[in-house]
Order: sequence, then structure tokens, then C-alpha cells
Amino acid sequence: MDQVDRRGFLKVAGLAGASAALAGCSSPTTTPVPPPSSSSVPSGPPDWTALRSRLSGQLVLAGDDGFAYQGFNPVWDGRKPAAVAKVASAADVQACVEAARGRVAIAARSGGHSYAGYSSPSGGLQVDVRGLAGVEVLPGDQVRVGSGAALGDVAGKLVASGRCLPTGTCPSVGVAGLTMGGGIGVLSRKYGLTCDHLVSATVVTASGQLVATSAQQEPDLFWALRGGGGGNFGIVTEFVFATVPAPDVTVFSLSYPAGAAADALGAWQTWIAKAPNELWSNVVVRGGAQPSCKIGGCFVGSVGGLAALVNELPAPAQRFIQAQTYTEATRYFAGGPIARESAVASSRIVREPISDPAQAVDLLAGQSDETYLIFDGLRGAVAGVAPDATAFPHRTALANVQIYLKTPPEAADQARGTLATIRDGLGALVGDAGYVNYIDPQMPQWAQAYYGGNLARLKDVAAKYDPDHVFAFAQAVSG
Repeated sequence: MDQVDRRGFLKVAGLAGASAALAGCSSPTTTPVPPPSSSSVPSGPPDWTALRSRLSGQLVLAGDDGFAYQGFNPVWDGRKPAAVAKVASAADVQACVEAARGRVAIAARSGGHSYAGYSSPSGGLQVDVRGLAGVEVLPGDQVRVGSGAALGDVAGKLVASGRCLPTGTCPSVGVAGLTMGGGIGVLSRKYGLTCDHLVSATVVTASGQLVATSAQQEPDLFWALRGGGGGNFGIVTEFVFATVPAPDVTVFSLSYPAGAAADALGAWQTWIAKAPNELWSNVVVRGGAQPSCKIGGCFVGSVGGLAALVNELPAPAQRFIQAQTYTEATRYFAGGPIARESAVASSRIVREPISDPAQAVDLLAGQSDETYLIFDGLRGAVAGVAPDATAFPHRTALANVQIYLKTPPEAADQARGTLATIRDGLGALVGDAGYVNYIDPQMPQWAQAYYGGNLARLKDVAAKYDPDHVFAFAQAVSG
């Protein structure tokens, strides 16, 4: 969350120490851990030699030269698979599933931004799909995207055609994980979530079959892939998306001083609730003795049109507004080169405005200035789709809020305790729901939090397509 990503916004907003790239944590003794799935007892390790002979790609074992499995977040470097298959075709993925089934854990790895490190199965087989990264512009304003493609790959290929796919902003995040968790981004209020643009997907299921899914073919699986979370149901090898015209936009950033965060957040909640769909915005609250904040975002429209809207907010200490092409805006929100970063993170869903925003801001009072609450505005076109039309359930929510703590790996245990305190304090204000692309291994009642009223149907889909829990992990949807 491959987990959505506020890293780019944090950098352009001047909060360069933060990232919404991969974050997650192992669980402390004080927090209950989600029970592992009841997968079949392994019958022994796979025949790695036989698997290697079947692959057109490459199989690298843990003891081989060139073995590399790490994702974006160093916190999860301890999750070491027995082997990494660098696949080059859908047939390679099928061979991997057949070899691992009933023997070892198996997980796909695309961008490597899993917030809980789930793309690196300890002692198992990591299927590295980054070799399936082709992006092909199709007739009819569609695009075919390999499951190993990153967001930057897709944006770069589409720019020449004057089209875009609404996604998150971090260019190294994988399109696969983003889509399967929903896909919140800077164009969500105008054009909807990334998963709303999915036309079809090709999936290797737990049986090793290559299955085409769409609204007409395997519709239950297609429904589940749009918000049911990465790592569940199978390994996608290819997507087809409908694109939209790449819009010129106006970007903005408003800076508020320490002590003004509660007033700014309170005003923003009312403002974004009535804003036109063309406006997307977020609020970044930063920890400190007196937390500070920034409000930013983009507007599909003119500088004058945005200025009139921004003037409705409290006067900031600093203000930046600039018209940009979509390509320029993509670079602006990406915020420059992205390195690995160690952090822990979680989320909450804000259904309605927080009645006393000072209570939310106070959760960060006295915390490190590398501690953030990042409120992303929703509704707009997101709410134009019924909550049960796709697996993403939070259609009518006002905002998603990410809780993000940058921390060295050796201090992750302590940071997890702080994270839990902030997460649960925020939950007392807004409710217990969360966003699966910011998956938190310690999230209480995680399945209900992430999937809400869609959980029962998701379990039915899992029971149909993965009855033996081949794709099991600690927070897998299982039937």
C-alpha cells in the first residue's frame, strides 16, 4: 500500500521525513495477533530443481548469489523466503502455485510496499511478478497492465496518449496491490478509485488455473478483486483498465503553524464535505509539543476557481497555488526520488466530521515530529458507487486517515505501542473501520474493520477459489 501512498504529498508539503510507503509491524505482547489461516499442513518442501526447470524466468534460492527479497520497509527484512521466483509469464506463475501448493506459503511481490510485509512469506516462495510489467495502450481508451507494473510505469506510458489512470502518487507502488485494495488517489473524488476503472483481470487461482475475470466472466472473483485486498484469492498476472483524459489541474499547499491544527482540521472537514468533485484534498497533521498541519491537494480546474475555494479555509501562514499539466502534477505529488524507509502505520475511516477535532490533534501532542495523521478526502465519485458493488466498503465515508510513524527498525517495538495508542484513540472518535491498503497486523477485529458488510461475500469467494488456503497469511480472507 502494496499499499496508497501519501509519501509524495508529504515530500511536496515539506514533510520530507514521512512516507506512506510500506509500513507495518510484528505484534507486541500487549496486542492480540490475528490468528493464522488454517492452511493445509505442508507435506515437505517443493522440488526446487523441478520448478527451476519449468520456469522461463529465474528461481533464486536463499543460499544462491543474487538472492534478494526485501520490500520497501526494512522493518520486514526478517521475513525471509526460502526462494524467489522471478517470473516471466503467466505459465511461470502457474508452475509456482503448483509447486508450492500444500508445501510452503506462497505470496506475490510486485511493488513490495505491503504494509505488513506479507509479500515476503517466511520460509516460503515469493513470486516476484515485476517481470510482468508491460503497459499497452489499447483501442477504446483502455490500457493493458502487467501485474508487476508500478504506478510510474503506467503514468509514463499513458502520457503520450493524453490519458491517465487514477491511482496513488508514489511511482514505485505496484498497480496490483493498489487496485486490489481499492486505490485512493488525488483524482478519486473526480474519477473514483483505481478499482472502479478495472475492466478485466487474469488470475492464477489456487488450483493453478489461469482464469479470465470481468463483470461477465467469473463475476464473483472480479467483484472481490476490486477492494478485497492484495494477496487474497489468487495471483493476478494482467489487468485491463478504462482510462480517462489526463486533466490539467491546479495544485495547492497551505501551511498552518503549531497550535492551529485543530481549527484547520475542523474547517477542512466542513469544507471538503461540500466541495465540488473536481477538488481533492488532504490534511497532514504533524506531531510535536503543539502539532502543526498542512492542507493540500489538487483541483481539476483553473487557478481562479481553486483560489475561490481555498479562500473559504482559515488563512494559512504560507500558501502555494500553481496550475500544472497532469504530467507536472504527477511529478509534484511524487516528490522526487524514493528510498527505502522504515516505519509503522495503521488507518481509520472517518465516516462523518469529527465533532471535536482537537481531540484528534491531541493524539499527536508531545509525539515525535515524524508522527503523522494524514486525512485523505473521499466521497465525490467514490460515493457514486454502491458500497456492495465492489468489495471496497467505505464508499460514503468523509475521509480515510493514515497513522504513520517513521522509526528505525530497532525501535519498531516501541513505535508499535505508540501507533496502537493513537489508532485506538482515533477509533474512539471515528469508529473501528480501516483501509486494507494500510493493513495493520495488530488491527483489532481487522476483517470487519477492512471489509465491513462485504466480509461475508468475500469469505464465500475465498471458499470457492481457495478452499485449501493456498494463499494463507495472517490476515487473509478465508472461507
